[in-house]
Amino acid sequence: MALSKIATPEVVSRRDLMFGLAAAAASQVALGDRMALANESKSNEAKAGRLKQSVAHWCFGSSQWKWTLNQTCEAAVELGCSSVELLQPAMLETIRPYGLQCAMVSFSAKKGPGFVYGWNNPENWPMLEAATREAIDAAAAFGAPNVIAFTGMKARQPGEPEKGEWSMEEGAANCVEGMKRVIGYAEQKGVNICLEMLNSRDGSGRMTGHPGYQGDHVDYCTGILGKIGSPRAKLLFDIYHVQIMEGDLIRRLKEYLPFIAHIHTAGVPGRGELGAKQEINYPAVMSALADLGYQGHVGHEFIPTREPMDGLREAVQMCKV
Repeated sequence: MALSKIATPEVVSRRDLMFGLAAAAASQVALGDRMALANESKSNEAKAGRLKQSVAHWCFGSSQWKWTLNQTCEAAVELGCSSVELLQPAMLETIRPYGLQCAMVSFSAKKGPGFVYGWNNPENWPMLEAATREAIDAAAAFGAPNVIAFTGMKARQPGEPEKGEWSMEEGAANCVEGMKRVIGYAEQKGVNICLEMLNSRDGSGRMTGHPGYQGDHVDYCTGILGKIGSPRAKLLFDIYHVQIMEGDLIRRLKEYLPFIAHIHTAGVPGRGELGAKQEINYPAVMSALADLGYQGHVGHEFIPTREPMDGLREAVQMCKV
């Protein structure tokens, strides 16, 4: 009789209720912690200097430390960064409780091909149009300013060199025509499409460079953007890649500022931290960028070689001008 009494629906429902209340309380505490971090982020922004700073999650999520997106958000808030970026559309809601922006939206893993299959190949256009429109919709709904774009590789079919290459002229013309398929939609939604210049020289390691990438010079990419002729056709100026291909960073920032909607950083050579073991004078470059009145984010996209938080703290301090 005692066991039967314990197993009555009334008693079971009370037990479930207690478990439910405990889970709800834990969830509320977690949400409260995130909201506290969001408030801290807003107070830290005043400490971040004249430039807004951002953290590219993929570098830390795919490194040996395997940060979760929540860990990256917590680090960004602690350091006074106002954005975590290069997120797929489905990841955006995770960062909302932290009060963070996403300065650059990437493609969905199911639709987005990355830098290899770009706008220079008309065979890619249907796939790219779908992926870009999805990213634009997500960015507009979240209030994010930018989505990413790539020229693609010179090879007509990556991995099949016998099929030849796109000439520079063909590649540029295809990029213009292809990106025009989505630029009007970006204008309607108030979102920039940012073409990224990548270095093609460094093939020494994972993501240190992209041999065969067609848009490997800033003037080539801005030539494409100029022919598209839209205020929403912009440049992702990656300081790491530009240094490897061209150098002369401060002059190039001044020359191409009207096109630049976003900045990336990393140390040269190796795409590691921004410290004393690499060649770019980041404080001087950042001071020049701030003096030019740049309004976008500076996104840290280095691949950590040591404790990630130490490298990020160093990067934020070096770019705080």
